[in-house]
Amino acid sequence: MQEALPYKRWELEALPRKTVPSASHIDISSDNDGDEENKMVAKIVELVKDNPVIVIGKEGCCMCHVARKLLIGLGVNPPVFEINCEINELLLIKLLCNNGISDVSSVTSLQFPIVFVGGKFFGGLDKVMGTHLSGDLVPILKQAGALWL
Repeated sequence: MQEALPYKRWELEALPRKTVPSASHIDISSDNDGDEENKMVAKIVELVKDNPVIVIGKEGCCMCHVARKLLIGLGVNPPVFEINCEINELLLIKLLCNNGISDVSSVTSLQFPIVFVGGKFFGGLDKVMGTHLSGDLVPILKQAGALWL
């Protein structure tokens, strides 16, 4: 008979957290300054224009993970832009509207994650899931150049 190992709770020291971007995750920090927000929006605009599909969410957001896994299941490997700060989602979306990559100027209830397809605002997780369930997501992804089949 095997002997059980005694349980011991390990106390971890608080270490400064480093975010290391992987191939599909892109992180940026912000201090909620106007200049930092403008840099973040400029970086997002550049990423949206460079990628056929991109997911933007808060760091560690489980719904961001769900959106990414759904798109990976369809054959798309979208980059994920994770925001490390407490930023107002509505403010970020309105800033993106002012930069011309989103046409939703009257957004009042949208939350992260937000998905851009083909350089344009597509919607949140609810829109991605609804479009997937109706069978319209794959043709949209093909038209955007994210799928080649």
